[in-house]
Amino acid sequence: MARTVGIDLGTTNSLVAYIDPQTSTPKCIPGPSGSTLCPSVVSLDVDGSIIVGEPARRRLLTQPERTIYSVKRLMGRGVADIQDELRLFPFRVDPKSKSAIRVRLGDKFLTPPEISAFILRELKNWAEAYFGESINRAVITVPAYFNDAQRQATKDAGKLAGLEVLRLVNEPTAAALAYGLHEKQRGHVAVYDFGGGTFDISVLKLISTSEGDIYQVLSTNGDTHLGGDDPALSPAEPCRLCAGIRARRLRSTDSPDC
Repeated sequence: MARTVGIDLGTTNSLVAYIDPQTSTPKCIPGPSGSTLCPSVVSLDVDGSIIVGEPARRRLLTQPERTIYSVKRLMGRGVADIQDELRLFPFRVDPKSKSAIRVRLGDKFLTPPEISAFILRELKNWAEAYFGESINRAVITVPAYFNDAQRQATKDAGKLAGLEVLRLVNEPTAAALAYGLHEKQRGHVAVYDFGGGTFDISVLKLISTSEGDIYQVLSTNGDTHLGGDDPALSPAEPCRLCAGIRARRLRSTDSPDC
């Protein structure tokens, strides 16, 4: 039977893992440098070759016009949906883009699924080098709040990378499964996720079905601009927010003791 890997396609970092048959526990696969984390950064070299991961991340300062990060924020979204991102991130969107976004990378215009496919293909290469065999099947995690268009864009990226995407698993569900909560308890579980793009909470319920126990996402909510990338963009923002709150309180109470 063909081997299947699990991939976390993250906003800031991505990784690929498998289930160790001896221990039945997930293990992350290291890349050429020995790290299991692959920065979700893609760069287009002047010769047309694609650079992914840590080497691409180092080019963010030296060749920003040829390098892109946090592309997950654009997956399955239209131009009208990403105006907040355009104010915060240096995405160079093709002015001719209409329903489908195309982002400039060097002298090329690529869609978010095409860029994400480069990251998935890099992780696929890591797994193939690790196992010494071809890897063509994967399960990929997505945020619980992803809509149908964003999920389809993720599947398209997997297909472009040469992967058969067997299933998309909600990230909070994947976290609960990774910690073996399905074997330890029944009922409701709250999962906090502080990722590169968002900080959110999801409430899960473990239910029994004819196909076995599964986690159902009952509710999910959060801030899509309170991830790891966002504080790094503006470390003074919390100070400005606190100052604004203090000013409003002073105006409403005329008292300095707040």
